[in-house]
Amino acid sequence: MTLPLVVGVDGSDACLPAVDWAVDEAARHGVPLKLVYASLWERYEAGLPSVGSGRPSEQVLAEHIVASAADRAERRNPEVKVSTDIVPQDAAAALVRAGDDAFALVTGSRGRGELKGLLLGSVGLAVAARAHCPVIVIRGDRAGLAGAHERILLGLGDAGLSTQAVRFAFREAEVRGCVLDVVRAWRRPAYDGSGDRIRAGGPDDTYEEHASAAVDALLRAAIAEHPHVRTRPATLEGPAGKVLVDGSAAADLVIVGARRRTGYFGLQVGRVSHTLLHHAQCPVAVVPERQ
Repeated sequence: MTLPLVVGVDGSDACLPAVDWAVDEAARHGVPLKLVYASLWERYEAGLPSVGSGRPSEQVLAEHIVASAADRAERRNPEVKVSTDIVPQDAAAALVRAGDDAFALVTGSRGRGELKGLLLGSVGLAVAARAHCPVIVIRGDRAGLAGAHERILLGLGDAGLSTQAVRFAFREAEVRGCVLDVVRAWRRPAYDGSGDRIRAGGPDDTYEEHASAAVDALLRAAIAEHPHVRTRPATLEGPAGKVLVDGSAAADLVIVGARRRTGYFGLQVGRVSHTLLHHAQCPVAVVPERQ
């Protein structure tokens, strides 16, 4: 069975571009689209006002939201198979659970009722930090959302953090027919282990070389598997978060890996992912790596 691309819908303004982006993504990969609305309204059903049908108003609202989102998706691309689900659960928990049987999860950057000043809503952050499938948070300007740059940006971390992200990035670049820019950031410490200052170009200054070697090692198998993907590897000095946020201004999608430790139930999102989720200028894909 083909796993669906799941998108969370809640009737917010941020939900609309997420639905549009998800429809296009589902069409690119030939997978069905599943629209999920989650709320705890059933828990408080007795205290909720009812409408003429006798059903709680929140239930009616939920049905209206998913029906409107489904109509929007079908009008955008009638070829994409669309299904809907209304789940009586906390939104983040419901989406994380849906991700266990999903091609990927898509969320907006903010939900209904969240403060406009928030850089990223609580649901988007929780899902990106807990799901065990790729999570794409939809944010950024029109050019990035529309795929006008024809460029994907992959931020490479260590080997144990990047294997699935590399696979995801090459797959995305191949179906889009776009350039894949691969960046590994590196930083030169001021002093070596003996307390001596490290000079740029000095005998101990091998940090850029190590970064380049790591890029080559991490990409070798993927390049062989996807020979038609145009890949541009680079190593850049500076904080990884800033390097990738700057690069996101000219990208349609920025991709990073994330560590998922089994048996750990808290938020698992690193500093670089956290920075991108709040500040990137295009959609952000967080791809988990099981530990």
